[in-house]
Amino acid sequence: MKVPVSVVILTFNEEKNIRDCIESILDFTDDIFVVDSGSTDKTLEILSNYPVQILHNPFENYSQQRNWSLKNIKFKTEWVLNLDADHRATKEFKEEVEKLFLNGIPNHINGLLTSRRTMFMGKWIKYGGHYPTYHAALFRLGRGKCENKLYDQHFLIEGDTLKVKGDIIDLITESLSTFTQRHDKWSSLEAIQQFENNLNKKDIIKANVTGNPIQKRRFYKNIYEQFPLFVRPFIYFFIRYFLKFGFLDGKRGLIFHFLQCFWFRFLIDAKIYELKKNSNKF
Repeated sequence: MKVPVSVVILTFNEEKNIRDCIESILDFTDDIFVVDSGSTDKTLEILSNYPVQILHNPFENYSQQRNWSLKNIKFKTEWVLNLDADHRATKEFKEEVEKLFLNGIPNHINGLLTSRRTMFMGKWIKYGGHYPTYHAALFRLGRGKCENKLYDQHFLIEGDTLKVKGDIIDLITESLSTFTQRHDKWSSLEAIQQFENNLNKKDIIKANVTGNPIQKRRFYKNIYEQFPLFVRPFIYFFIRYFLKFGFLDGKRGLIFHFLQCFWFRFLIDAKIYELKKNSNKF
């Protein structure tokens, strides 16, 4: 069954991912859009074989690209699902959304929360507090937007949200080289964000320990950022890998949790230190 949901996919040189992403939603919707930011590989050639509409827009950052898409696409439906090319909609997720639309979604519900199932080196990362991790990627048009952050952006929903059973698979890396290159770039964005601390508070998710899963996650991240540089990565890794049983993910889990929970966070702190040093803020 196809549901009244439009899908937006962001692409840039995604020839290795885009086919499987599109095919995971062909039985789910008839309204698929791809916003490409200048692919030079076979991404557009592959897309020409599918019933999708392609738009082009230069990439500035994730928030800008998502919000540009929401403002400029002429959707057929009231609901929009936002995906990346390395995402896959699972059968369970699609069936759950179908049931919700068949039964009728209450008017006060403006967003649906679904968990990401992170796949790293072919393994599902289940432990270390990494699953379930909820995102509000599906919401009513006009009731959701991407928060104005350089990194770690979530969708800000106006109104109530509802958890959805079933996951969106997230293939976060094709190789360790790609993984570390991306995280090097993202660490720079996060370092600048924390160093400048000049976010427009009206355009970000409010931390709330009693709120929805995204608000709770933001609450704990804010606490993390209050800890001293270079101390907090050790604490974070210890909690994730030992107290939240990250070690149960095996050898590939060790690689993931060390790189994502320690190395990446330590690199952020090192770049914040560098920014402070260069600005004489010590």
